[in-house]
Amino acid sequence: MEWSIQQIAKAAGTTSRTLRHYGDEGLLPATRVASNGYRYYDDAALVRLQRILLLRELGLGLPRIREVLDGSADEPAALEAHLGWLRQERDRIGRQIAAVEKTMKARENGEPIMAEEMFDGFDHTQHREEVEARWGRDAYAAGDSWWRGMSDEERAAWQERTAELGRAWAAAAEAGVAPEAPEAQVLAERHVAWLTSIPGTPAAAGNDVKGYVTGLGEMYVADERFSANYGGIAGATLVRDALKLYADAHL
Repeated sequence: MEWSIQQIAKAAGTTSRTLRHYGDEGLLPATRVASNGYRYYDDAALVRLQRILLLRELGLGLPRIREVLDGSADEPAALEAHLGWLRQERDRIGRQIAAVEKTMKARENGEPIMAEEMFDGFDHTQHREEVEARWGRDAYAAGDSWWRGMSDEERAAWQERTAELGRAWAAAAEAGVAPEAPEAQVLAERHVAWLTSIPGTPAAAGNDVKGYVTGLGEMYVADERFSANYGGIAGATLVRDALKLYADAHL
């Protein structure tokens, strides 16, 4: 069975123009192009589009999405991995909704707020094993204590600072800013200041800050979980290269 580009765009909640762009980028080639130039897609193309849209939701840029798709020869396994992630997100969001509803109900009824219930689903411990494996238990413990000691306002401010820095890097990459450009080096300075503000990290402790910063830059590019924070592989590459230049000059 085949579907026209208009049918697929409507079903997916996107536009024909977007689908044509995906095709031009090599992400979603049409299964068949009719003599009148109309594009048609089969069920395999629909599955591929579903994966593209999911990866976009994760924050990956188109070049990185193409790499992921081209590197996933085992389609059932890739779909199973996506499904697992979606289920985790569904459960986490469900817990967040329940936590906020409990807070609202407590406020409305003048009841005491239960701190152990308020933050269910807002889990900062999900990467505990990875942090401990990379930097040791003391590093995790220090960071965990710092995070738990913050007020809600302080956590929100720190998260916004982190998100704003990621947006600034992504915008710089999209604008074609070079790693050695003053704008990129200002961002690199901000990035290092941000890293050194997190207790428990080698940067905060003053232990081989240069090695820590440049190592993280490499990880941003190698790990899609991190590159997504900077708009994809292009943004992460800019961060890595700018941090390396900054570290060589100042650390």
